[in-house]
Amino acid sequence: MTQAHIEVGIVAERRAVDSPWIDHAWTPLAVLPEPPPLDPWTELPGSADRRSFYLGPATLTLHSVDTAHFRENFQAGRAKLWVAIRPTGMEPEIEFVGVTADPFEGEVYAENVGDIVEALPMPVAIAEQVLAFFEAHHVEREFIKRQRSEHDPRKGGGPRPEPGARRRESES
Repeated sequence: MTQAHIEVGIVAERRAVDSPWIDHAWTPLAVLPEPPPLDPWTELPGSADRRSFYLGPATLTLHSVDTAHFRENFQAGRAKLWVAIRPTGMEPEIEFVGVTADPFEGEVYAENVGDIVEALPMPVAIAEQVLAFFEAHHVEREFIKRQRSEHDPRKGGGPRPEPGARRRESES
């Protein structure tokens, strides 16, 4: 299996919410085509109720067995990247979980109840790299539908007992 690795930067947003239970919520905000020369957790320009942070660099890994999934991502309209973050309950408040261009892997991220997953627009520079990987490594596989055979209890599995055979054995 062939792999390619694309270095990206991850940005998350901490926004104020009007709730009696929490005062803020986190969400992935953007994927940058290249990690900027910033330290992780650098605060980016924003407002008091919407604060953005550069979480740090991340690696988007492309696998050759997933190329059909990448095609589905592009055929669905605007291509997306799925980013997952997780609350930690300590400082820093969240941690990066993963980033993927595979919609099915993005769905797997969403299965973890505590994680926050967002489908974000794929930047053009990353889309070009994903498409180039697709073109270089995609192999069309023919779908072969499995033929089912009808089950006949009289065939296979040995001879069928005669009616009442068990009863006769117990009578003797």
